[in-house]
Amino acid sequence: MRARLAFLVFALAIATHAVGQQPVPVYTFICNGNAFLFQGTCPQGGRPDSIIQASDGNFYGAAQDSMEGSSAPTGGTVYSLTSTGTFKLLHTFLPGTNKSYAGGNLPGFVTEGPDGKIYGTTLFGGNKGCNGYCGYGVLYRVNKDGSAFQILHRFCSQANCTDGANGSALVVGTDGNLYGLSSYGGDANCGITGGCGTIFRVTPGTGAFKVVRNFEYATSGEDPSGLIVAADGTLYGNSFSTLGPLIFHYTEATGTLTTALVKFPTFNGLPSHGGVSAFGPNGNLYGLYAIYATSGIGMFEVQTDGSNLQLFPFYNTIDGGGSPDTYSLFLASDGNFWLPDFNGSTGYGDIIALSPNDGTLLQSLTPFSASSAVGAYPVMLIQAKDGTLWGATDQFGKYTKGHFADGTVFSLNAGLPPR
Repeated sequence: MRARLAFLVFALAIATHAVGQQPVPVYTFICNGNAFLFQGTCPQGGRPDSIIQASDGNFYGAAQDSMEGSSAPTGGTVYSLTSTGTFKLLHTFLPGTNKSYAGGNLPGFVTEGPDGKIYGTTLFGGNKGCNGYCGYGVLYRVNKDGSAFQILHRFCSQANCTDGANGSALVVGTDGNLYGLSSYGGDANCGITGGCGTIFRVTPGTGAFKVVRNFEYATSGEDPSGLIVAADGTLYGNSFSTLGPLIFHYTEATGTLTTALVKFPTFNGLPSHGGVSAFGPNGNLYGLYAIYATSGIGMFEVQTDGSNLQLFPFYNTIDGGGSPDTYSLFLASDGNFWLPDFNGSTGYGDIIALSPNDGTLLQSLTPFSASSAVGAYPVMLIQAKDGTLWGATDQFGKYTKGHFADGTVFSLNAGLPPR
């Protein structure tokens, strides 16, 4: 009898642990319309693609659209969410006259500024008198209660887009200002793009926008991406030059921009390529790499000056290697890297953990599907202060008749210690 009881307790413990390893939907974005045709309006937004935990302990994010069924991007929203699932709509990007989306269209990542306000950018919109595809996005901020929404800058508002175009997520610098990248634009000519990209600064007190550095193809490269903050507060990211992929380093205090070439090797005559995404526990930079025309993907490590590049063996060798969101790669409190994979091993996405020592796949959670309560296609993953993981899926979730689900925000208790 005691043996049977002990076995039952052990089995229940395993079951509880297994349940704890599964993500739970915290909020589902519900749209009005035909679930079969996937067409209709989404009053709270749809396809959430950004989430952060702010200093007040609540979560803030952006959803990409306000309507499904059109090939053109349509609006989007900014929202807040408590840990218990209380949702609040903070702002909706409206089409305006002739669907010009002068106030922005298709919002991306959001950031909390030193002033406690929520800052973000949109990919499109900002220019009056054109449709939703037109415009190069806006930079905006809004209070956490949804009040005082303000457009701080419309990208490409100057001749030849010298103020940049298509702004990125923002980070907070050592000087208390916010910094971001524009993928192109600026004062250097990069052919059809009209510019190689910029680093821009936003002053929280006034909201003033200023381009502080312009990229140049022959020296600092073009198409900057992946802005991350080092332990000393300076900024690193990726760009591309005639020589190959670069790591750039920007020091806010001096305005200095330096670059280092990363010499990715060839395999049987095929080039490899990748970009840095996060700092590891040893202070080195990490990212994901692939080999041209080769199935699979792996993690690499490199020093900040581009030296001692180490390419770890592929952790995934399926066709195409999935679609991991490299810019969501982060070092969690357990000392390992975590990130979402949009398609993953099942076609609906995974959550994966990788070892910083050798890139080994430590965990792969595959709870996503078209019929799952948490939806499918994870696009974002972060760690909250209490150690839980929070993320967003791009599509699906549970819904009622006459509606359809367009993504979720979920939480996952993966047993990680608090941050």
